[in-house]
Amino acid sequence: MEAIARTPTPEQNGRSQPQGASSRVGDLLLKQGVIGAADLRVALGRLRESGGAVTTYVVKHCGVSEAELLTVLQEEYHLPVVDPAALDILTEVIDVLPAVLANKYHIVPVSLSRSTLTLAMADPSNLVAINEVKFLTGFDVRAAIAGPLSIERAIERYYDRALSYGDVLSQLGNEEIDVVRTEEDVDLQQLEKATEEAPVVKLVNALLTDAIKKRASDIHVEPYERMLRVRFRVDGVLHEIMQPPLKLKNAMISRIKIMASLDIAERRLPQDGRIKVKLAHGNEMDLRVSTLPTLFGEKVVMRLLDKSHVQLDVNKLGFDQRSIELFRGAINKPYGMILVTGPTGSGKTTTLYAALNELNKLGTNISTAEDPVEYNMVGVNQLQVHDDIGLNFATALRAFLRQDPDIIMVGEIRDFETAEIAVKAALTGHLVLSTVHTNDAPSTINRMLNMGIEPFLIASSVNLIMAQRLARVVCPKCREPHEVPAQAMIELGVPEELAKAITAYRGSGCQHCGGTGFRGRTALYEMMGMTDSLRELILSGASAIELKRQAIADGMKTLRQSGIEKVADGVTSIEEVMRVTMSD
Repeated sequence: MEAIARTPTPEQNGRSQPQGASSRVGDLLLKQGVIGAADLRVALGRLRESGGAVTTYVVKHCGVSEAELLTVLQEEYHLPVVDPAALDILTEVIDVLPAVLANKYHIVPVSLSRSTLTLAMADPSNLVAINEVKFLTGFDVRAAIAGPLSIERAIERYYDRALSYGDVLSQLGNEEIDVVRTEEDVDLQQLEKATEEAPVVKLVNALLTDAIKKRASDIHVEPYERMLRVRFRVDGVLHEIMQPPLKLKNAMISRIKIMASLDIAERRLPQDGRIKVKLAHGNEMDLRVSTLPTLFGEKVVMRLLDKSHVQLDVNKLGFDQRSIELFRGAINKPYGMILVTGPTGSGKTTTLYAALNELNKLGTNISTAEDPVEYNMVGVNQLQVHDDIGLNFATALRAFLRQDPDIIMVGEIRDFETAEIAVKAALTGHLVLSTVHTNDAPSTINRMLNMGIEPFLIASSVNLIMAQRLARVVCPKCREPHEVPAQAMIELGVPEELAKAITAYRGSGCQHCGGTGFRGRTALYEMMGMTDSLRELILSGASAIELKRQAIADGMKTLRQSGIEKVADGVTSIEEVMRVTMSD
């Protein structure tokens, strides 16, 4: 069936359509009650800025499943449904459509029969896209409906093929190193020139592109005596990606330092910088760059901060019903302190941003002190601390209290001065959110006592302490049941009756998850709400173990118990829970 048989012209729609942004599908989803008017306005605004499809925004940000979306579209347009990511599309078909159009309109050609090209479309009502493809290719166009995420995967598979590491390295030749130079022997002028050479630039660009595609959170470039190693941290675990020739060490690291506006002549002291890159569809990503002088040269770690994928919806953080009620109850109190605890990289900042996003209203004054500011939030006054000039968390807190605040977020409480000001702010009518580095929720009390805060101040000011960890999610594409002996589950902490009924899963490894068996991460939570019984124990100087026993008696789920629930739900694996949590 021709797409144009069912799709009205812009004039029939009663209005002109912006380039690359049709609102007919949006109006349909609004009429069917799939999305709200506010979501539609935001989606159309994004389309006017960067192209794409309304449906892509709807699936990613509005909690609408692809299956629900495809059902609505098929009922309306009576077009076939395809999954381009699962098809083996011929190269000659892909080559018909330029990558720029595929990315611009979220379309993928799936077949070419004589003079008819079949397009998989996330928005089959987009006449602008259909007419542009017809004009450019000279073929008649048939439309087929496809899920937005399936189209994204197909575009990534067939179009976003960055220059491979092998291709880049082959351009460098295989010359052996004749002279071994020490760090002091490096000629800075020659080094600066080397960083601008095409192969080095392409190699660094290929690294960044590959890291983004693999959803890496960090890139590690590590020099050793006889090798240079590059590793990506994906879903919390490091994987070796490549070992470039050792002779590229100085040029690669200097190229990264130049991109981050760092001093390439300074190789004896640590440095920090930032790189901002622009992705397809107009999204931006920040890379935090840190260099560290090691025995065999500078190690570089780049943290990727993708603003488009940060999860700011409290409902999507992985809370169970009781936990979300406890969390919402705490953040909606007019004053008091909420502390999130866990190791670096456990998602503490994301949880606090989600809380701020929910609290961010026109009548509320919110100020944050962060090191560094990871994501910009409109309506929130964010301050970057600079210890070298005396602007630390304590100084920032004092300044905030003179700025008529309602809500204050402190990046981390790590000394008596910051803790004292935060506690006093919480006791004088302000809501204070912060993080502390402890292993679980009950031991946070002892950490604050060790800092020098009086027990009665802690008991009066703290509303909620939440510990969290991130566990990898079993890949939904290759998930399969996994036989685990009931006795092993009982030893893990699973109740005996549940151990016999539970079905554990693991991923066998596929292209979707890069062979790891996992894709994405979910949070495990331990929420300790401050009850009267806990306050009494704090005032009496109870130990962390006593506090934990009482918190469990009051209904707290431990991190291990939270993980077991995720295993029972088929979200993560037994091995992951054992990896990230301690036994109770």
